[in-house]
Amino acid sequence: MADETNHNQAGEVAPNTADKQVPTTDSPEATDLPTANTPDPKAANPEDNPNAAKPAAVPPKREKPAAAAKAAVGEKPAADATEEKPAAAKAAKKEKAPSVEDKPFVQFIEQDYLPALQKAIAQKGVQDLQVSFAKQKVPITGFESAEECWQIIGSWSETGRRQFNLYFPEEDIQGKKGFSCNEGKKPSTLESFLIDERRITLDLLVFGLVQRLDGQKWLGIN
Repeated sequence: MADETNHNQAGEVAPNTADKQVPTTDSPEATDLPTANTPDPKAANPEDNPNAAKPAAVPPKREKPAAAAKAAVGEKPAADATEEKPAAAKAAKKEKAPSVEDKPFVQFIEQDYLPALQKAIAQKGVQDLQVSFAKQKVPITGFESAEECWQIIGSWSETGRRQFNLYFPEEDIQGKKGFSCNEGKKPSTLESFLIDERRITLDLLVFGLVQRLDGQKWLGIN
């Protein structure tokens, strides 16, 4: 009787234990393994398999409206403002106004040098200065056969007849220059004038002649 009871209990317990250990197959369960009918979405060609994973689309690069419009018509973008500044500075240097010394020789003497010279000598006390500008022979013995050259002739008679000549044989203020002076007689000596200066300017040309006349003791209280 006891054996039969044990046999029935064992027969009843076995199915219950098997139900708990063996999973049922009534509902399908998804796995990572590909089946025979469905290719792997990651390995399949997207053109052959519509279920294949597709790469994420890259958004197109956006251009600035102005740059895109100029590129469409074949125009180059405008240069950076920082690149235009050096070019403008160079242009300003090239457009620098020429100095009075760059004028033609005769124009410089008549328009700039003679007025400045008369003013400077008048400030030294000379009241009756007469100045002329002419092309003529050098009035010194031994130069009679020489060609005519441009000369500035100045004279006054406040304390006797005084005359000076400034010579420009090359018709160029940067070229050779000569000087002579006399008191009522023909000059006897032709001397060089401002030969040590590299570049002659209007102010230097005025100062040099005034200084030479002052050294002759013809100006001021002399």
